[in-house]
Amino acid sequence: MQVPFFRPELDDAEIAEVVETLRSGWLTTGPKTQRFETAFANAVGARHAVALASCTAGLHLSTLGLGLRAGQAVLVPTMTFAATAEVIRYAGAVPILVDCTPTTLQMDLRDAERKIADARAGRLPIDLPRDAEIVGMLPVHVGGRVLSFDAVAEFARRHRLWRIEDAAHAFPAAWRPHAEAPWRRCGEDSAEATCFSFYANKTITTGEGGMVTTADEELAERMRSLSLHGLSKDAWGRYTAKGAWDYRIVAPGYKYNLTDIASALGLHQLAKAEALRRRREEIAERFRRELADVEEIELPPTADGADDPALAEPLRDDPEAASQDAVPPTAAERIHAWHLFQIRLRADSLAIDRDRFLEELRAHGVGFSVHWRPLHLHPYWSEAFGWRPQDLPVATDVWRQTVTLPLFPAMREEEIEHVIATVRELCRRNARPTAGRAIASARSEA
Repeated sequence: MQVPFFRPELDDAEIAEVVETLRSGWLTTGPKTQRFETAFANAVGARHAVALASCTAGLHLSTLGLGLRAGQAVLVPTMTFAATAEVIRYAGAVPILVDCTPTTLQMDLRDAERKIADARAGRLPIDLPRDAEIVGMLPVHVGGRVLSFDAVAEFARRHRLWRIEDAAHAFPAAWRPHAEAPWRRCGEDSAEATCFSFYANKTITTGEGGMVTTADEELAERMRSLSLHGLSKDAWGRYTAKGAWDYRIVAPGYKYNLTDIASALGLHQLAKAEALRRRREEIAERFRRELADVEEIELPPTADGADDPALAEPLRDDPEAASQDAVPPTAAERIHAWHLFQIRLRADSLAIDRDRFLEELRAHGVGFSVHWRPLHLHPYWSEAFGWRPQDLPVATDVWRQTVTLPLFPAMREEEIEHVIATVRELCRRNARPTAGRAIASARSEA
């Protein structure tokens, strides 16, 4: 059996909507995209939504809209895809890489505190002037499990940073500090801008595409203009019967707009987003239940609980941080998007390493991925900026143990069973002998 890493869930209604758009005569950004923006804003409770060609475009325009410029610096997790950090370089600014927490793989705010202190003291390994202004942070909601909105907001307030959330994995997702509090949806009010991805294997797809949500009308309009070469009006406004033919270039912009063809697909994907999430959740719970007794792996954390006991606690050797009240960890609750199901191999329990484990998964017909090789272990970030493995030790260690298993709504029962059986068999066959296993083996032989 061959189980792909991902297979999209598309039905006849989505195909018909795309065909209708093709026949309408309006293919680029137009009425379908406006409908998609409105529907998405309503889905997450945002005041404004801007549809774009990718999540990367959203991250880029968000940084520009918030005024990022050369010589400034932004806190970025090292455990992320290239886009999160490269958009900072587009402006000539410098990403300061931050380590991850060992369980959730998300930005560790304790290490972020250290990196700020090291930057001020000139102790970072990168060439960053001591007077360089650290202006923002770009946390990532890894795998669809959102960070504590309150902890990130308090950290940003304490250090006077703007926040752009990379929510490429996190739709639909939500968080609340405790069971009696109202749910706060990802993209609703937790940052200056929140950026979502509709790439082919994301929780909903338009093939390629993205969306930015924000409460700031001026920021939304600036991003909308920058997405179309800095034009004062989009094509829909210029070429409809009621539109004005003239336009003005108000800024040097980009070609980042989303087409109506893509938005036609997005409208139907959006309508069934919660049903798709529930199906991913069912499969994730099945994986967790049927792999719970496999000693050679660690399963991903559940939706609930604090990210880390020290996640929001200020460093006590930092006078500025110590003078402020941190948001304490709580028994938070989450609605998990379950974009990824990441397991960790226990190196001391397996006789093979992660790469050999991946080879055996492939040999058994199971698709996989790895999220991610940390940024500081890529040539660009290590050679151009001088980041070393020891500067971000948790990410350096844990990435060698991570494996992302297939998880998508269209998985068939036999595919789910094959993934579970394959992981169990590989772990059984490659398990290191332990005292307990040796005794059990001897008894069985006797």
